[in-house]
Amino acid sequence: MLATPSDRYIFGTVPWYSVLIATGILFALWWACREEKRLHLPKDTMVDLALHVVPLGVVGARLYYVLFAWDTFAPNPVSILYIWQGGMAIYGGIIGGVIGAIWFCRKRRLSLLMMLDAIAPGVAMAQAIGRWGNYFNMEAYGAEIINPALQFFPLAVLIPSVSGGTWHMATFFYESVWNLLVFTALAALHRRAKRDGDVLAWYALLYGAGRMVIEGLRMDSLMAGSTVRVSQLLSAALCVAAVVWFLVRSPALRTKRTAWNAAAAGVVWLALSVALSGYPDVFPGYTVVLAVASALAAAVCAAQRTACTAIPPLAALIACHAVRIWLPVGALEPVVAGILLCALLAAMLIASGASVYASLPARKATPESQTL
Repeated sequence: MLATPSDRYIFGTVPWYSVLIATGILFALWWACREEKRLHLPKDTMVDLALHVVPLGVVGARLYYVLFAWDTFAPNPVSILYIWQGGMAIYGGIIGGVIGAIWFCRKRRLSLLMMLDAIAPGVAMAQAIGRWGNYFNMEAYGAEIINPALQFFPLAVLIPSVSGGTWHMATFFYESVWNLLVFTALAALHRRAKRDGDVLAWYALLYGAGRMVIEGLRMDSLMAGSTVRVSQLLSAALCVAAVVWFLVRSPALRTKRTAWNAAAAGVVWLALSVALSGYPDVFPGYTVVLAVASALAAAVCAAQRTACTAIPPLAALIACHAVRIWLPVGALEPVVAGILLCALLAAMLIASGASVYASLPARKATPESQTL
């Protein structure tokens, strides 16, 4: 029965959590070594990169978690070292890992964007594997599920309680599946990327969109204050940054007329989205994120040279605002309304990124690219 793990330990005192995290890291290293050969890098370049990225990633993941959950560690600061008990925040790991990659690439005089592109798919799969550590630690779960018809795995997971056990949304599983899909998309894209940094941007956009939605379901989110889910806002910021990255690299913006059209469309939609009333915020900052994302979507539409690439972000933009305006307050449970609105926002951001990326010119053929 998978509803609840039979044991936290794979054998003896070795926890499943640590084994799964290590397995994810090994997969990411294996993937990076494949990319090392494809990119014709010197032997063991990726192993050396891992020696910089992995330690700083682990430290960053732990410190990030401790920073936003200090009350848990304050009585016994030594427990900060007990990473096998859980409490690793992936965003902290990413920040630490990127710092390690910057350090390594500066020493080796390698392209940082090229190296981050090479490891991004493996990181997504590592996250998909590592999320199962949350299952064995019985953490990263969502709201309680009351309906008996929905109390089954993988929709729900049974969490021990005073009454014997309570069924909760298996959000760790949702995110694991999403990360697997992100890996699949990046694995298909990485050989066809148009420019260095594209795979990394797609990772940020796809992972951030899914995490923004799933984080709203969790009951153990890291909080800044009493209402702000840190990872939800950071996920939204990642998505916006990825769309901006694609947009500023678009050759369409190199002409003054198109650039002015995009800027004007962005400003108009920014003003409209701020002025329009609608459903209350599903998380603090949602209105700001929606306004910025709407301005980006409008700018993307205005910057497109063909109608077919402008339609997806425009349709997502209209649908997102229409639902927000016309969805009656109280018509849906807060959790359901929150997930619906966040999903629409995520869809708008992904559609915007896909639209502008489709309009980018292909990478020019080089002797190296012809061997891919």
